[in-house]
Amino acid sequence: MSGGPAGAVLAIRDFRLFLAGRFVAGLAQMMVTVAVGWLVYDLTHDPLHLGYVGLAQFLPAFVLTLVGGQTADRFPRGRILQVCFAVSILAVVALLAIARASAADVRMIYAVMAVMGAVRAFFAPAAQSLAPQLVGPHLLPRALAMGSTAWQASVIAGPALGGALYAIDPPVVFAVATLLLVLALLSISFIRPPATAPSHRLTGFFDGVKFVRSRPEIIGALSLDLFAVLLGGATALLPVYARDILDAGPVGLGLLRSAPALGATLMAIVLARWPVERAAGTKLFLSVAVFGLATVVFGLSTDVRLSLAALVVLGGADMISVVLRQTLVQLNTPDGMRGRVSAVNLVFIGASNELGEFESGITAAWFGTVPAVVLGGVGTLAVAAIWAWRFPGLRRFDRLR
Repeated sequence: MSGGPAGAVLAIRDFRLFLAGRFVAGLAQMMVTVAVGWLVYDLTHDPLHLGYVGLAQFLPAFVLTLVGGQTADRFPRGRILQVCFAVSILAVVALLAIARASAADVRMIYAVMAVMGAVRAFFAPAAQSLAPQLVGPHLLPRALAMGSTAWQASVIAGPALGGALYAIDPPVVFAVATLLLVLALLSISFIRPPATAPSHRLTGFFDGVKFVRSRPEIIGALSLDLFAVLLGGATALLPVYARDILDAGPVGLGLLRSAPALGATLMAIVLARWPVERAAGTKLFLSVAVFGLATVVFGLSTDVRLSLAALVVLGGADMISVVLRQTLVQLNTPDGMRGRVSAVNLVFIGASNELGEFESGITAAWFGTVPAVVLGGVGTLAVAAIWAWRFPGLRRFDRLR
C-alpha cells in the first residue's frame, strides 16, 4: 500500500471502490449472460447457437488480449477501466434495442457479444493488474479472495435477478444492466491508484508469453485450468437443461446460473479467513478433480435439487483452483510485467470459458446434451491426472507466500 497512515487509508478506500465497481459490473454482466442465453435459445431452439455466443466473445478477446496486456502496462489502469465500462454501456443499450425489436436477429446479438469480448480483452488485464497496485504483497492473497468474493456474489445475484426480470419482460433485463454499468463507471472514476512508472521495455506482444514459458509452475497451472474448464464447462448448456431436461423455466435458469457462484462465494469466504498455506499444488489438483466429478453428477441429474447441489460443489472447487492459480501467478510476476502476464492468463481463461462454451455446443449437437456434459466431466478428471504426472513441480508446490 501507499506509505504512511494517510496513504494506507486512501488505498483501502480505493480498493473498496474497486470491489464495488467489480460487484456492480459483474451483476450486470451475469444478468446479460442469462438473458442472451435464453433469448438465443428461444429464437433458434438449437444448442449449437449457444456455442456461437461463446465463440463470438472468444475470437476478439483471443486476438486482442495481448494488446490489452501491453495497454495495461503502458497506460493508467483506472482510465482503461473507465473506457471499457463506457463501451459496455453502449453494447448493452444495443442489446436492449435488439430485444425490443419485433423480429430479433440472432446475428446482431453475436455482433454485440463480439464487442463485449473485445472490451474484456482490455478490461481484464487492467483490472487484474490494478488490484496488486492498490494493496501490498502481504495482503494480496486475502485481497484476491475478497475480489473473488465480490465477483461471485454478483454471479449469485445477477443470474437470479436476470432470470426473474426476463420472465417479466426481456428488455427490462438490459435496461437494468445499463443502469448498473453506469454505477460501476462512477465507482471506478473515483479511484486514484498510486502512480507507477510505465514500462519502456515493451519489446513485443509476446513478452508475457516468454515470461510464462520460463516458469513451469505458472504454465502448468494456466494450462491445467484451460483444459479442465474447456472440457468440463457445462454452463453454456444450462438453457437446454432449464427448458428441456429440468423444466425449470427462465427463473430456474437464473438459479442454475447462480448455484456455482454460491459455492464459489462460500469457498472464497473460507479462503479469505483461512488462506491455503501448505500443499498448494496438491490442493490445486484435488480441486480440479472435484470439479470434474461434480460436472458428471450434474450431467446425469434429472432432479433440479441435485443439479443445484452439484453446481454449488462445482463452484466451490473452481474457486479453490482460481485463488491458488491467481496467487501463484501474481506473486511470481514483477509489477512491470503484470499486465502482460495477466493478458496471457486471460487468453487461457477466455479459451477455457468461451471456447469451452463453443465446444459444449458442438458436442451437444453431435452426441446430445447429457452425454456432452458427462464426457466433459470425465475429460476433466483425465486432465487432472495427466497434469499431475506431467508437472511434478506444480504438484509438489508447497507455499504460495
